Amino acid sequence: VQLEESGGGLVQPGGSLRLSCVGSGFTFRSYGMSWYRQALGKERELVAAISNAGGRTNYADSVKGRFIISRDNAKNTVYLQMNSLKPEDTAVYYCNAHRPATPTRYDYWGQGTQVTVSS
Repeated sequence: VQLEESGGGLVQPGGSLRLSCVGSGFTFRSYGMSWYRQALGKERELVAAISNAGGRTNYADSVKGRFIISRDNAKNTVYLQMNSLKPEDTAVYYCNAHRPATPTRYDYWGQGTQVTVSS
């Protein structure tokens, strides 16, 4: 099983980035997918989540109206479009796969991709 994130980097405040996460080794379309982030010295927090078929999404209040999560089950990929980025969005962003009705200890995690928002 593998979740591979990409798309992170350094961007100026107000800029945009699109993160991608490709899953392999499991039935991607059966899993809800999420993006979490962890800033230096802080706990990991949920940023955005999307249901297995893509019909339902939810967002942290801090990113509502700026970030959009989407998925393409044909490509085993989940995306996070991040717009109007702020310095406080700086963090390592992790992709998560969760099968509904199963304990979270069975979740899959990616290795993370660094996003730095700075002028």
